[in-house]
Amino acid sequence: MTANEQALANSKAADLSKLTGADQYAFSADVEEWFQVGAFENTLAREKWSSLESRVERQTRSVLQLLDTLSVKGTFFCLGWVAERTPSLIKEIVAAGHELACHGTDHRRLFTLEKAAIKHDIMGAKKLLEDISGTQVLGYRAPSFSLTPEVWWVYELLREAGFAYSSSLYPVKTDHYGMEKAPRGPFYPLGSGILEIPMTVCDTPFGRAPASGGGYFRLLPYSVSKRLLKKGAAQASSPGIFYMHPWEMDLGQPYVAEAPLLSRFRHYQGQAGLPRKLRYLASDFKFVPIKDIYCTLFTQSNNGAGE
Repeated sequence: MTANEQALANSKAADLSKLTGADQYAFSADVEEWFQVGAFENTLAREKWSSLESRVERQTRSVLQLLDTLSVKGTFFCLGWVAERTPSLIKEIVAAGHELACHGTDHRRLFTLEKAAIKHDIMGAKKLLEDISGTQVLGYRAPSFSLTPEVWWVYELLREAGFAYSSSLYPVKTDHYGMEKAPRGPFYPLGSGILEIPMTVCDTPFGRAPASGGGYFRLLPYSVSKRLLKKGAAQASSPGIFYMHPWEMDLGQPYVAEAPLLSRFRHYQGQAGLPRKLRYLASDFKFVPIKDIYCTLFTQSNNGAGE
């Protein structure tokens, strides 16, 4: 039995007939500093983070302002690292009517950590976000979609921490992330309890393509991105999931010339056109927070008890 087969052995597909907002799409943003991205992890050492210019507040506020003009509400997956340093930003996100969710503590990929460290990372970040915001945090997204079959037991930790859902799997294989054999629709990885809501992918004549946004949304023509998201959601018979990062709209962020060419291309290309594309997106799709679509499928309560 392969690692993928072993991981999925006890999983159970969610009953999508229970969804009340099946015609809606979920908007999400991963809130992190520009220097915490995977593209720069081998260039900008963590030890130097404190000396680098923080831009996450202005970046995220730009996103909040744009979404307000577009009448879009979404889910903001925030790092504990960011919350600890800018608690007012966390409060602003909640005050603007968005869902607050957890992105871990400091963007370490799960498969690089021991079990005790992951538990500390997840629970510490969740508690910090809840203490600052005064709201329950139901959702989790693993940094760089790093919840792999090798660390499938993380779902047990998420259930123990009281999360209702995760959106940590990308059912496509890239050089940076992905679990191609993962289910495309929402499912219960442990058979019950926590719900996994995979990112949207689209099967094309040329192979499977990421369709949830991110760098691909910046790099591809909008018409292509729109078709991939819409067709991918239809193929999975499940509402599409879109995501972006606030740093993707910041033309004033420092340029990391020492980073590899491909990393620089992925990080900086297409930033100028992102606000325009987001306006198009908001006019073509009805976006709401993740929990607004999937709450009828949650079986996990916030105190860690299941059904």
